[in-house]
Amino acid sequence: MKKFQPQPGFVVQAFRFALDPNATQEAALRSHCGAARAAYNWAVGWVTASWWQRRAEETYGIPQESLTKWRPWSLPSLRKAFNEAKHTDPRFSAWWEENSKEAYSTGLANASSAFDNYAKSKNSKRKGARMGVPRFKPKRKARLACRFTTGTIRVDTDGRHVTLPRLGTIRTHEPTAKLLGRVQAGTARILSATVRHERGRWFASFQAEVKRDIVRVARPDVAVGIDLGVKTLAVMADSTGEIRTVANPGHYDATRAQLRRASQIVSRRQGPDRRTGQKPSRRWEKANAARNRVHHRVANLREDALHKLTTAVAAEYGTVVVEDLNVAGMLRNRPLARRIADAGFGEIRCLLTHKTGQRHATRLVVANRWYPSSKTCSGCGAVKAKLPLHVRTYECDTCGLVIDRDDNAARNLAALAAACMTGTGVAGDQDTTVVVSKPRGADRETRATRPRRKAEAGRAGGATLPHQRQTETRDRTQAEALTLW
Repeated sequence: MKKFQPQPGFVVQAFRFALDPNATQEAALRSHCGAARAAYNWAVGWVTASWWQRRAEETYGIPQESLTKWRPWSLPSLRKAFNEAKHTDPRFSAWWEENSKEAYSTGLANASSAFDNYAKSKNSKRKGARMGVPRFKPKRKARLACRFTTGTIRVDTDGRHVTLPRLGTIRTHEPTAKLLGRVQAGTARILSATVRHERGRWFASFQAEVKRDIVRVARPDVAVGIDLGVKTLAVMADSTGEIRTVANPGHYDATRAQLRRASQIVSRRQGPDRRTGQKPSRRWEKANAARNRVHHRVANLREDALHKLTTAVAAEYGTVVVEDLNVAGMLRNRPLARRIADAGFGEIRCLLTHKTGQRHATRLVVANRWYPSSKTCSGCGAVKAKLPLHVRTYECDTCGLVIDRDDNAARNLAALAAACMTGTGVAGDQDTTVVVSKPRGADRETRATRPRRKAEAGRAGGATLPHQRQTETRDRTQAEALTLW
């Protein structure tokens, strides 16, 4: 599918509203989401069937040019094949007319994207973790979602209903004034809608092309450095010397006792067992729903707190400096993993990237992962060789400065903005995100681990380590993206 390009002065924004469907409408929503899952599974089976057929034919010594042809996985090809099969395939012929065509297009589009990601990953053309072959989505674990791109998609004028193709008019749990007002004023145009079931509720997300004017920040000439932590969620030090502290709400820790009690009730009920085929009892489903409501409430409170924090920061400062934290690596620290996950370090940076760039056009400076913000003295610039995590007060051996560890790191991050400043730093400068590498001679924030030192020693001695041989073998086989899957 061709990516939508907004007009100059317009941005693509999502507006999400919680729904209150009745029993009939909820059954229709689940039917559409199930149709999307069924279409996805059909596409995966249709494409991979030719792969298995070719592999079987190769074992019989059939020449390469006589093997079964590869089945394409582009969206037009999948749509054409599905439209031919839905009339004769007994899995669809009896009920495919009950749902909108957009439901099946959703599953086919997702399958096409999954095969594209797999092929690019096998050919080393995709960043991130290795992608495997697309697999079938089970009925009980698949996420319920369906996307509508054509048909009647609108927000009703009463501000409390939305209309979707084949689903009709559905009441919303909250007013839709934030999108309705823009549509009526002619500053927004709805492009598509996606219904999804998450956190125990149904949501409708409207993708709209919105005209947006850049809002000037309150202090465009001031830069702020944000040091994230567990004990204190954020310590913000600006270029004027002011330091602010944001306490960690700890929503999960506040509800651990309630979650423990809810989990005990669930464990005492007759739950599902896939090995024996045992189905859950009604009391287990009721207790599990009560436990999930507690988890959903914690997630909503965390999301609300992070949005309020990032909105306040993006609307006040002209330059924001954050660190490139290795959140996935930090979660391997078992004593702190729960608190780190509850803080939401990765979500804070994502929200700041979006709000500083599109809403206020301010600068977001991302310090390198190895920049020693905590080990560097904010007074004289001296760098300590070691600074254990349990040491919460920074004492400089050169100038004698004594300061809180987090305050010192926030000051260093704020001063880092001046080092990489290429413009004036005011809100009118629409600069891209700047990634700052570690300065020359500075020690790393985290010392190298023992396996890394062994690997460096092995390379220095000319030896090839086992994991290096595995990497070389994997690189040689990446060229055969479709034959060796």
